[in-house]
Amino acid sequence: MTTDPGLRRLRPMGFTPEIKDALTAGRLGHLATLNPDGSPQVSAVWIGLDGEDIVIGHLMGGVKTRNIARDNRVALTVEASGSNPIGMTNYLIVYGHGRLVEGGAPELLQRLAQGYLGPGAMFPPMSNPPAGHVIHITPERFGGVGPWTS
Repeated sequence: MTTDPGLRRLRPMGFTPEIKDALTAGRLGHLATLNPDGSPQVSAVWIGLDGEDIVIGHLMGGVKTRNIARDNRVALTVEASGSNPIGMTNYLIVYGHGRLVEGGAPELLQRLAQGYLGPGAMFPPMSNPPAGHVIHITPERFGGVGPWTS
């Protein structure tokens, strides 16, 4: 059996062009937070960038926001374009810490909808949406399969 050493190698934080491409390609992210009992909670999310933070909009209160408020350790995965030499699809894992910023979710979701739903899309589909929260993820390290592990 062939093992790809890039599967476990981690890189210190810093957005390379390849990481930025993976995070802005309009693919769903999978955000993992920790429940109070230590078990994982995973949500599919739209992702964007704000400087050196990854951002996620959330309109209503929910498990992921409660979990981040209690324990800010998070992991985020996203499938990326391309594959490695043995044919595995590239994917990025981001390990970091989240912080909640009140307000701004409708504006962020409207911006992200242009990539996820298409140009001219209106989101959220409601008048007067709640301000919600923007989750900011500060990466500490990256992993997965792709150029970020070489």
